[in-house]
Amino acid sequence: MFDIGFLEMVIVAIVALLVLGPERLPGAVRMAGLYLGRIKRSLADVRSQVERELGADEIRQTLHNDKIMADLAKKPGTSNVKRSATAPADEKPAASADATPAPAEPASTVPVTADSPSDDDPAAPK
Repeated sequence: MFDIGFLEMVIVAIVALLVLGPERLPGAVRMAGLYLGRIKRSLADVRSQVERELGADEIRQTLHNDKIMADLAKKPGTSNVKRSATAPADEKPAASADATPAPAEPASTVPVTADSPSDDDPAAPK
């Protein structure tokens, strides 16, 4: 974080020993450790509060989105899909060239029996 190497820490310790003296140095180191611990705990608390708030915001956003989707699902007839103006809603889309053609419907729906010859029979009297 601060990029302090071992040599720099030794130099700071020697300067602190010379400035504070051997009597006050242990108390100063102890106080510095306590203050650093308090700062670390405070930063950890702030970080956890920020993470909790971010998590709460995400949950609120998710609930809001779910509510909107549920409202849209309840309203019949509304759709986000736009249909083209040329194709009516009940018209089937055009078949592609690869699709097989649909079988032709018979010309008449009256069943052909032996008593009633069909129109296709050339031997039938007209």
